[in-house]
Amino acid sequence: MGRSVVIIAAGSRGDVQPCLALGRALTGRGYAVRVVASPRYHDLITEAGLDFHALSHDPAEIVASPEGQALLAGGRTPIGFVRGFQRVLGPLLARMLTEVQAGAEQADLVVAPSFGFLGLHLSEYLRVPHAVVHFQPSQPTRAFPHPMAPGARFLGPHGNRLSFQAVDLASWTVSRRIVNTWRREHLGLPPMSPLAPFSRVRRAPVLCAFSPAVVPRPADWGPNVHLTGFWFHEQPRWTPPRALLAFLAAGPPPVYVGFGSMRTRDPGATDRAVREALRRAGLRGVLAGDPAASDHDVRGDHDIYVADAIPHDWLFPRTAAVVHHGGAGTTATALRAGVPSLVCPFFGDQPYWAERVHRLGAGPEPLPAGRITVEALTGRLRALTAGRGYAEAARRVGAALAAEDGVGRACSALEGMPAAG
Repeated sequence: MGRSVVIIAAGSRGDVQPCLALGRALTGRGYAVRVVASPRYHDLITEAGLDFHALSHDPAEIVASPEGQALLAGGRTPIGFVRGFQRVLGPLLARMLTEVQAGAEQADLVVAPSFGFLGLHLSEYLRVPHAVVHFQPSQPTRAFPHPMAPGARFLGPHGNRLSFQAVDLASWTVSRRIVNTWRREHLGLPPMSPLAPFSRVRRAPVLCAFSPAVVPRPADWGPNVHLTGFWFHEQPRWTPPRALLAFLAAGPPPVYVGFGSMRTRDPGATDRAVREALRRAGLRGVLAGDPAASDHDVRGDHDIYVADAIPHDWLFPRTAAVVHHGGAGTTATALRAGVPSLVCPFFGDQPYWAERVHRLGAGPEPLPAGRITVEALTGRLRALTAGRGYAEAARRVGAALAAEDGVGRACSALEGMPAAG
């Protein structure tokens, strides 16, 4: 591996933070690291001591937009997601590709997600090696279906494996025309046929940034697939507000409720349902949100604390349980904290992580975000915090994650790659 690494982190905070963990570890081994991401994460990236290159569009804002909500409503199927992608993100892709290209210049190694085979194109253009990053199981296997196509499990092992190929083909189908234009006009490369990338990317190193304690390694993954463990980024220089410390000290550990960049159809109604469910369950709560916009009349007592941004790795160990959307990063942080989770998935890979938490015994049956009501959430909260079963299972998983060095394994895999060819 060369001495200059570019990491493409064109996603939400849950995608960016693991990349920062990897980048910091690589800089500690003497590499220069640049992260390509939304401007929203400029301070987070530069505070980690990494070089930053901006994308013009923020995925979190896109998801929160009416168009983004339409994408979320597309359903948990490849076809639904493809249609939503073409409508919402397709027009932005061409500009983002040129920005990614500029951010990757002079790199000796490209680390990128699998969407659109981005790392493959940059590798060919720069004549350097590349590695693929998966934040959820995306490597073909007969053991289980792709998280985006869970229905394939009814077709057996062969259907499971085909589901991964179907999702990859759908991804390439929606992006191929724009990507091929970019290859021809900006990279000086010939266009790729519909199936060409699949054979070329097959031998590339794959970094699976999740834990075998959560996703056991399938027997049919090859030696190029590195199941490293989760990549955790510890935020430096964060001081908790006095009001938060006072709230935590004033009573039993609260339940955290936050859905990241996800939005329900009626956020106000969801907020009221969360508050009322906590009250009925007799629980204190820390809610993710804007304190300035909080309705103090609705809150009514001192059992709710509203916070705009608290590092999850700091807060979660201080809670009784966590209610979240099932993003890979939030799921990992909650499991490592050893606290039980109720997952309220929205779309994409979130139902998969919700199911894994439940199967591990670290939380009750998931409650899809679209089905949140006062009654349903109250029942799940009572199950989540009553007894010791979920808490004990969560502690067992947390101990296993604490013993892993996912970032160290990822760095070793990258250092074992051949130099630029």
